[in-house]
Amino acid sequence: MTGSIGSTVLGYPRIGPGRELPRALERYWTHRADESELRAVARELRARAWRELSAAGLDSVPGGTFSYYDHVLDTAVMAGAVPERFRALGLDPLETYFAMARGTDSVPPLATAPWFGTPYHHVVPEIGPDTPLTLADRTPVRDHLEALRLGINTRPVLLGPVTFLLLCAPEPGSPPGFQPLDRLGELLGVYAWVLAELQAAGADWVQLDEPAFAADRTDVEREALRDAYSVLGARTQRPALLTAVPYGDPGPALGALAATPVEGVAVDLVSETSTVNTVVATPGLSDKTLVAGLVDGRNVWRTDLDAALVTAATLLGSAREVAVSTSCSLLHVPYDVDRETALDPEITPWLAFASQKVREVVTLATALRGGPDTVAGELTYAREILGGRRASPPADRRVRARLATLRPAHLRRSAYADRRAAQERTRRSADDPTEPTDPIDPLVAAVDRRVRTGPGSDECYGERMRAGLHDVVRLQEVLGPQAADLAAPSADQRRHDDLVRFVAERLCGIAVPEHGWVQHSGAYCVRPPIVAGDVSRPAPMTVDWVAAAQRLTTAVVKGVLPGPATVLAGAFVRDDVPVPDTAAQLALVLRDEVHDLEAAGIREIQVDEPALWRRPPLRERARRDRWTWATEAFRLATSGAAASTRIRTQLGDAGIDETLETTAALDADVTTTAPATASVRAHADALAMVRNAAAGPEAAGRSLP
Repeated sequence: MTGSIGSTVLGYPRIGPGRELPRALERYWTHRADESELRAVARELRARAWRELSAAGLDSVPGGTFSYYDHVLDTAVMAGAVPERFRALGLDPLETYFAMARGTDSVPPLATAPWFGTPYHHVVPEIGPDTPLTLADRTPVRDHLEALRLGINTRPVLLGPVTFLLLCAPEPGSPPGFQPLDRLGELLGVYAWVLAELQAAGADWVQLDEPAFAADRTDVEREALRDAYSVLGARTQRPALLTAVPYGDPGPALGALAATPVEGVAVDLVSETSTVNTVVATPGLSDKTLVAGLVDGRNVWRTDLDAALVTAATLLGSAREVAVSTSCSLLHVPYDVDRETALDPEITPWLAFASQKVREVVTLATALRGGPDTVAGELTYAREILGGRRASPPADRRVRARLATLRPAHLRRSAYADRRAAQERTRRSADDPTEPTDPIDPLVAAVDRRVRTGPGSDECYGERMRAGLHDVVRLQEVLGPQAADLAAPSADQRRHDDLVRFVAERLCGIAVPEHGWVQHSGAYCVRPPIVAGDVSRPAPMTVDWVAAAQRLTTAVVKGVLPGPATVLAGAFVRDDVPVPDTAAQLALVLRDEVHDLEAAGIREIQVDEPALWRRPPLRERARRDRWTWATEAFRLATSGAAASTRIRTQLGDAGIDETLETTAALDADVTTTAPATASVRAHADALAMVRNAAAGPEAAGRSLP
């Protein structure tokens, strides 16, 4: 019989509490530090994480969760899946790794994609029918031995073979119909070797993550999952296998795993309430360890420990052992809320970052094992905090009253033909061409970030902001018509993270942590704001700066705002209020900002919604629901604009052909996507047909309150 897991987490942040890893990477990439210095920082971060998790009382400490850049890329390197164009560069292993992630002067990097509905972005490996697959890198084994030298027997964590192949793209030039999943049999040989070596190195358990099966999957893909773990489970030279399906309900995939010889299965019991029913209804778990993901790994609110214990109790008869864990890796939350001394002291006790979530896991496991009395103090404190939050809801009566007055008419602008005529008259009266080049974007948020990170005191903020805007405007004037080429970078995620934070800092009901860094991709980290109450706008946010930029030039300046869905995608949202309600509150904030921009003479306003397509929910039903409320919120934010104001939107890398109906439902005057940055005029025949069909009160989806 395998050893007990008891309490664990599925992963841990890896950037360092003070962003030590990104800082070391930037020094290395700019040749201010050599490889030995970078590796020394990495060793210290790994050791620190293992010691902290062990000292916190976890029964099973995850290992192998560190990465210099991305764990999907790590898996590709482990399996030798390095495209020939990178091999041909003749670089050493670490430089080849970074070339795949970041590109070189002569070779572009591999693509990236959102990681299962989270803000994190992973590298997309390429595999073709002839890509060599072999155990080319033994980092998981080396990391395990490194932890053993510190006296900690970790549980190595690997990306599962099926999910890895489902995340890969076919190598350019692959024959039609080829899919990376076709190479599963050969890849399993690589995994069998690394499992045998991990067993020889002393690993008792190995965790294999299969998050792809929290999404809609075909019968063929689920059959591949069952076949993969039947093969790996049948091996005699291996540790015990824990297969994890984080980020949602595994559905039928849980039954497929239960039919294999794996010793444990980890499930996310937070993302979807249906998962408990899935577990109870799945036969074949009685001889396995069930790792119950009772603590939310993707949000920052404290866990209702009493409710979590009730959930755990309902599962006690379903498996040989019920262990306690987070719902997913803690990669997606900051390190420690105790560092946030500047947050509202009323809000801070409600929050749990990675360090606090580890303690919650230990508390739940102790209560489950020895009874609630063994942690009576911790449970009582948690009840008091939760009770205080419920007794003091951060509600704004004015916001609630305003929401209650909304009707479907608030979601509609005048007919597009009338708007287009009004916009053409306005531009002619201003002696502007009918179709001007893309307006100048003053990049208010980017300038704000540069000002805040530069030297000097807060007293010179306004002066430096004005100087920064002057520089941006002059640069774009020099570029002239070529400035249109800057439309694609404006869809970049970094740009929108800056803009979301710029707006969030100026709103009531949103807390902005000072040290709450999380990894977005590679060395790039973000500090997501926290929606802690009803959202309102005490004063205009961008008007002064956009108007100031307009006074500097005769060219058209556009105001740029993040759309409601994009703000929420870049923030930690409330867990006690439906997301569509918060989206409607943000829409009212943006509606007021649009009105004030118009009053300041701005007639080009862009409300960007790249998150409308990025990081979609994993299940089709949830995606439809999200697009409904996101579309409604966008229309609420923009429908108050005058007919003569041109409303633009940037949808990032959405494909217009695939999303025509929803794109038309936004009812923007100009829609732009990237990387093609093809402007889609609303008078195009196909788009107009859909727009006309969506013109009724029902166009925005659900009924407003």
